[in-house]
Amino acid sequence: MFGVKRITRKPFRALFILLMAIAVAGCGASQGATTENSPSTASASEKGQASMQESSQTEPAATKVVRDEFGEVTIPVNPKRVMGVYLEDYLTALGTSPVMQWYHPSWGKQDYLNLDVPTFDITGSMEVLLEASPDLIIVDGAVDAAKYEQYSKIAPTYRLPEAILQEPAQIVKKIAELLNMPEKGEEVMEEYTKKMNDTQDKLVQAVHEDTVAVLRLNAGDKTLALFGINNRYTGSIYSEMGLTPHPFVRDMTDSQAILSEEKIPELNADHIIIFPSNGTWASKENRDVLSLLDSPLWKSLPAVKAGHVYRAERTHWQSGAVVANMKKADDLIEWMVP
Repeated sequence: MFGVKRITRKPFRALFILLMAIAVAGCGASQGATTENSPSTASASEKGQASMQESSQTEPAATKVVRDEFGEVTIPVNPKRVMGVYLEDYLTALGTSPVMQWYHPSWGKQDYLNLDVPTFDITGSMEVLLEASPDLIIVDGAVDAAKYEQYSKIAPTYRLPEAILQEPAQIVKKIAELLNMPEKGEEVMEEYTKKMNDTQDKLVQAVHEDTVAVLRLNAGDKTLALFGINNRYTGSIYSEMGLTPHPFVRDMTDSQAILSEEKIPELNADHIIIFPSNGTWASKENRDVLSLLDSPLWKSLPAVKAGHVYRAERTHWQSGAVVANMKKADDLIEWMVP
């Protein structure tokens, strides 16, 4: 018999282990290249980050529930785009620019604020306001429940409480709370209160108990309107600045009334403040109504004879907010304090 040489399994086993090691090393290198260079893996990572950012950006703004004149309303905690309908003065005082400014074709706007924003024609369509995308609308006493509902369809709307409409300092405080800037509100209130107190001290010392009346020349019907002590525009000169109202003014129950021609001679106030209903003293629409100031009845008044008639700038005298009232205070000091 031929002898058969027995082949042991050790060389095959060693060869098998060597081949497996090479294979594993190759796979590892391949996986490493994929992890480092694969565009699909990098894209997934970027998509994840983008998704997180998008989620953060679309997260709903925080809100709070507040009570206004008509009930409870949910508003943003930190509103960014605010519309104050004829309340732009307060927003300006708080360092906030409104998204639009109130405007009326017959009365114009509050020019003294020098705002560089689009106008909102209060007599026109609300679509313009809708396009401005406010996230909070604040309105005053001129807005009733029906009008309030219309504004509320555009954005969360807050109607100032009736109880504070005659108190500018309280209005600025309330609006500051709505804008989540109570400290700024306190700062403005302190400045305003100090201005009113200082003005009162100077005026009382200068004019004592001289009587004062405020009139408006109405260009449309060529009449004189007398403003009462409760007038939101001018009542502060009596209640906050210490001037003494003429009896006609003191006894008025309405905020304003037409002064009849028969009553003009009885307006024996020591000081008269007067402004046009629209435009300026030089505006064409006021040329005809100025003839009232050339009549013998007008020229017979004590204030006219004494040179104590003051022609005021309409836009801040026909507004009763904090910036306007501080401008009135400056006017009164200039006119009445030697």
